[in-house]
Amino acid sequence: MKHEEAPVTTTTLDLFAGAGGLSLGFEHANLGFRPTFAVEIEKAAAATFRRHFDCDVETGSIEDVGVFPQADVIIGGPPCQGFSPLGKRGTPDSRAKLNVLWEEYLRAVRQVKPAVFVIENVPEFQKSAQFLELLHEMETDPVLKEYSFAYGPLNAADYGAPQRRIRGIFMAVRGAETVEWPPPRTHGPKAETGVPYVTVRDAIADLPMYPEKSEPEISQSVHGERQDLHLKRNPRQSSLERYMAIPEGGNRFDLARNRPDLLPRCWAEKPTGTTDVMGRLWWERPSPTIRTEFFKPEKGRYLHPEAHRPITHREAARLQGFPDSFIFTGTKIEIARQIGNAVPVQLAAAIARHVQYALAHVTRNHEQLAS
Repeated sequence: MKHEEAPVTTTTLDLFAGAGGLSLGFEHANLGFRPTFAVEIEKAAAATFRRHFDCDVETGSIEDVGVFPQADVIIGGPPCQGFSPLGKRGTPDSRAKLNVLWEEYLRAVRQVKPAVFVIENVPEFQKSAQFLELLHEMETDPVLKEYSFAYGPLNAADYGAPQRRIRGIFMAVRGAETVEWPPPRTHGPKAETGVPYVTVRDAIADLPMYPEKSEPEISQSVHGERQDLHLKRNPRQSSLERYMAIPEGGNRFDLARNRPDLLPRCWAEKPTGTTDVMGRLWWERPSPTIRTEFFKPEKGRYLHPEAHRPITHREAARLQGFPDSFIFTGTKIEIARQIGNAVPVQLAAAIARHVQYALAHVTRNHEQLAS
């Protein structure tokens, strides 16, 4: 499938924008996409988005936006806590409120009537009762009926990200007869290109094995156009000894075999379960999903492949596709949340290319009908 030339500028709205992983991928596709408006409820993430993209950002709830500005494309990922298998925090009422924010997204679509819109979420959303409601609205609403759509899970590693992260993507195109799906893979064994996956080594091996600098607040570490996110932590001796007992690709079960004296009671009493907890990355593979607490090895496979430490904020940002020139705003915890919640930039760029292909395809069909 050949992707067509892009127009000079294609304007976008980014709803539930976070730090801007989706918009950054659309920018990196070099196809003329430019955000003109974004909505993000977290102040630090909104400040990060505004700093990079220099556009209007509504810092608050999407429910407070009365009128959305016009744009060619709408993108965004409504909150997914109620659908994610790891997202059962909060009360049922609070999760239920988050789960219906996709309706606010569709409100924006009805107002703006973009040429294309893309909804990003965890893949579990596309198996939920809420998603069935969304499909029903697509088939019955007078405005939404004008769109053809396609959807399904995409693995970021298949599109050049150094990370195996599965996202559920829904793409709708106004006036199209059909929407081709999935976007053509560019990396890995299923790609026609023959290009291998991008690995952890490719992404972070040039960084110092052990960072020298440590700062109380990352937000204070911006120097010119660079931000030092490769900062050391100071683990307890017991934690350091646990890290040393885990080989590349290992996990808490290696700790149980090699140093049972260091095994926390909760793990000793649970001999089965996830293999990512206290896991060490592999150099020659993409990483697993980078979540918001990547600096805590007890939360997942976040130990450096070789060094006896968890990955740094810089390493996590690279595994998400953020270039070193991208500057985040906020505290260490706020920046970690922005990194972990982002869509991998390479996946977003692949979606952008597929959006542009769809736009060009619809335009060509309309020109043929008019001739």
